[in-house]
Amino acid sequence: MSLPALLTQHIARRPQRIALLQHVADQGSITRAAKAAGISYKAAWDAIDELNNLATQPLVERSTGGRGGGGARLSVEGERVLRLYQRLQSLQAQLLEAAEDSSDLDLLGRLMLRTSARNQLQGRISGLRREGRHDRVSLNLGGGLQIEALITRGSTERLELALDTTVVALLKAGWVQLLVASDPVDAGSNCLKATVEDVLPDDDGPSEVRLVLGNGQTLCAFAEVAWLAEHQVQIGSPVRVQFHPSYVLLGVPV
Repeated sequence: MSLPALLTQHIARRPQRIALLQHVADQGSITRAAKAAGISYKAAWDAIDELNNLATQPLVERSTGGRGGGGARLSVEGERVLRLYQRLQSLQAQLLEAAEDSSDLDLLGRLMLRTSARNQLQGRISGLRREGRHDRVSLNLGGGLQIEALITRGSTERLELALDTTVVALLKAGWVQLLVASDPVDAGSNCLKATVEDVLPDDDGPSEVRLVLGNGQTLCAFAEVAWLAEHQVQIGSPVRVQFHPSYVLLGVPV
């Protein structure tokens, strides 16, 4: 089975995140892997969540234990990706020798942009429907989960979207709203069941809530401390998340 194109491109342009897999394999803990990599615990979580979301199967398997606790190890797929990364390191050295000018590498860097959106979910287009000037795009995320995006017709044409195209859905954390069982869902919004994986307090504002979807992909949202306390939302709590299709941005490999 070949790696998805999106994950392969991610490996090529962000090798330091893939290198984190080696630290996880060596340390058996995300906390210790972060320390060995010289990054924060939060940055390590972000990197692993992003990699797991882009892969067809989770690359890192974690055992529960709360913030700073539990263990972690590479899955079979994670070990395979790590071997691929090690081969790419060798190819990278050859590329640097072959580049005719340093500006060649600068150009490639400009063509491969990062995004500020915290949530990146890989899926396949399962439906395309015209709605006035917009297209409603249905995405199959796997594991029986589906969301919709509402984009302009021009965007559909520019991205060359079609049925069964693999895309990444980008969603800012501030656009994801947490719901408990008694909360109504806004008409027309995407709504997914999730489990709280971690709650990261912030002295200057809302807490960051990390969520796991039923298919293993992850989301990040923000919630006020008072709201979390009122509804007794904590690690392991079942919740729902909602976000409007117009908030979902789509990206494709270039």
